Amino acid sequence: MNGKVLIVAGSDSGGGAGIQADIKTVTALGGYAMTAITALTAQNTLGVEGIFDVPPEFVAQQMRVVLSDIGADCIKIGMLHRPDIVEAVCEVLRTDCIHIPVVVDPVMMAKGGAALLTAEAMTALKTQLIPLARVLTPNLPEAEALAGGAAVSAADLATAILDLGPQAVLLKGGHADGPILRDILAEQGRAMEVFEGPRIDTPHTHGTGCTLASAIAAGLAQGLALPSAVVRARAYVLEAISLAPGFGHGHGPLNHTHTVRAFPDG
Repeated sequence: MNGKVLIVAGSDSGGGAGIQADIKTVTALGGYAMTAITALTAQNTLGVEGIFDVPPEFVAQQMRVVLSDIGADCIKIGMLHRPDIVEAVCEVLRTDCIHIPVVVDPVMMAKGGAALLTAEAMTALKTQLIPLARVLTPNLPEAEALAGGAAVSAADLATAILDLGPQAVLLKGGHADGPILRDILAEQGRAMEVFEGPRIDTPHTHGTGCTLASAIAAGLAQGLALPSAVVRARAYVLEAISLAPGFGHGHGPLNHTHTVRAFPDG
């Protein structure tokens, strides 16, 4: 296995998103996945029915014992939910992960509409975690919430998020209209890049954000440059959506187990 990724996120009992999707993604892309679980959720394809938070000191302990023994080539951050958990994670990042790239997926809402980030945690996310990110991967609603409102254009919105302090932002365009899906990669000191692909008309998109961020983290852990990691991650997610098994009666999961031999070099 090439590339060790420590995933700090919540558990999805339905298996389509969260830690479960993250582990599947990193493994499918040839990396080694480790975890620090921040919350347990009772959910399925129809929605989230309950959230049980892990104590912040135990989240930090999970991170530190893994880092002190196995180490990590990249950190992927997902659902944090409460401000004290954000603060605990940031403390570990500042003390134990100084030279490790961090991929932050600012998880705010589940596919079914349940809130996964409190208002107080949003403030902590903006002021403490985002400035530590190698790359932030918000969708359009998340980016608008972080920026304090809608921007004139997607490029302006990406710039506004970049001003919050991450080294780069990948603004995902899945919530926009039209048959072509456009993602914008804005990186400090570099020209923006736009990635385009076909939109697949399907309800089976549960976990796409978690999957994309973990795929990017796997690429960075394996030594890919950020644009190459994004290209491979987008190709992986597109294929995973197109081969979705159709499970459940709501927003179904992706197929994380498809072959990646078609794009092994990013």
